Amino acid sequence: MRRRNFISLVGGAAAWPVAARAQQLSATIGFLSLGSPEGEASFVTAFRKGLSEGGYIEGRNVAIEFRWAQNDVSRLPELAADLVGRRVDAIIVPAATPAVLAARAATATIPIIFRVGGDPVQSGLVTSLNRPGGNITGVSALSGQVVTKRLGLLNEVKSSTRPIAALVNPIDSPGSEQTVAELRAGSETIGRPVEILFAHTNSEIDVAFENMVQKKVEAVLVGPSNLFANRLGQIAILAARHGLEAIHGLREFTIFGGLMSYGAIVADQLRQVGLYTARILKGEKPADLPVIQSSKFELVINMQTARTLRVTVPASLLATADEVIE
Repeated sequence: MRRRNFISLVGGAAAWPVAARAQQLSATIGFLSLGSPEGEASFVTAFRKGLSEGGYIEGRNVAIEFRWAQNDVSRLPELAADLVGRRVDAIIVPAATPAVLAARAATATIPIIFRVGGDPVQSGLVTSLNRPGGNITGVSALSGQVVTKRLGLLNEVKSSTRPIAALVNPIDSPGSEQTVAELRAGSETIGRPVEILFAHTNSEIDVAFENMVQKKVEAVLVGPSNLFANRLGQIAILAARHGLEAIHGLREFTIFGGLMSYGAIVADQLRQVGLYTARILKGEKPADLPVIQSSKFELVINMQTARTLRVTVPASLLATADEVIE
């Protein structure tokens, strides 16, 4: 072998790993969350799963830049602008309409893929579900539309004339007005008063539960809210401390000791967000990808909590549950 050719081969071999790595990390994704790493660990896991199914694995051919607002809405514009300044290829918003709005205000060109609990058309995120338009698409849980169902489940556990409390966040849930309207309609349906209490900070959650005791409520429905999703343990402990039957939209609430959960399957939603992200990284346009409406809902009942509260869950309700924690 000639010396010149040998040097070329050696030089090429030495340079190959660097060039290969540069080629492999072909995209950078921004992950903008109103919550915290601890509160949304399951969201990240599910998103990575969908992303890998679409052909992208973090650290191998894609990088993810995480930005956490730690439940401080005022930080969202700054964090969104930072991701745009880093020229990420897409921005993922795992929950909370305010975070999507902050991302949209920061860029009209970088694709934004969301997962929200309310109606994205009503919130002004997209022009329509079938043709989102612009640079935004994603998955909608339409969680506000199952509030009446959750009220009915609480009433089914124990039919009573005592009030049910509803914890609502008017700040990070733009659909809170719709939630309140459904709660009032649901109250008439089950023939039972509903006390609506508002909270948008950790301390206000504590105060709300103190007010529940004063109002002598028997159960509590936790409304859709990113704050409440990141405070599952706090809410479950407060409900247990005050002897309240509680229902939430997230399955994880029952893991923390809440009595029941009924809602869309978040892991499936974030997996779909990951799949959409992969398709967009491969060249598809957000405007051409319809907003996915969640069709998978699950009911989970924690029987350990039921026994602690001395609540007899009807056999008919247990038979319809997707999961019973013993």
